[in-house]
Amino acid sequence: MNVENLGDRYLAELQEARSVEAQLSEALPKMGDAANAKDLKRALADHLGETRSQLDRIDDILRRHGVDTRAHSDQSMQRIIAETDKWAGMVDDQACRDAGLIASAQRIEHYEIAVYGTLASWAVQLGLEKDAATLRAILAEDKSADDALTRLAKGEVNPDAAA
Repeated sequence: MNVENLGDRYLAELQEARSVEAQLSEALPKMGDAANAKDLKRALADHLGETRSQLDRIDDILRRHGVDTRAHSDQSMQRIIAETDKWAGMVDDQACRDAGLIASAQRIEHYEIAVYGTLASWAVQLGLEKDAATLRAILAEDKSADDALTRLAKGEVNPDAAA
């Protein structure tokens, strides 16, 4: 797809967002397996369900626009996930590994927040209010997931890692 205007860029970025969610759907179970803390395992499992729902909603938007859902692969997410896997495999101490998994999960959330904030803004600019509402909902979910990870890190995981 050639990108000649904001509408084209918007659709290409939606395809990238779809790739982000697909990659994350595969990575979260591995992250959950690497986690030790019960609450962290639960948070990652809960986020997997949310991620799959986000993937479905992005697919719906792309189909509504008549765009191939699998045209792009987000390389930034590939790198973030590769770093997550690398660090999870390098850290033997379970509490320290959990702290690192949260840090990695928050990097992922922050990336998604940037992606969905931009997409929602572009959808509004393009007059695509139905898209914008969906994208704002996904953005709110990712912000909530980030907040939950922060609470988990501060309340349990980071203190255990520092002990």
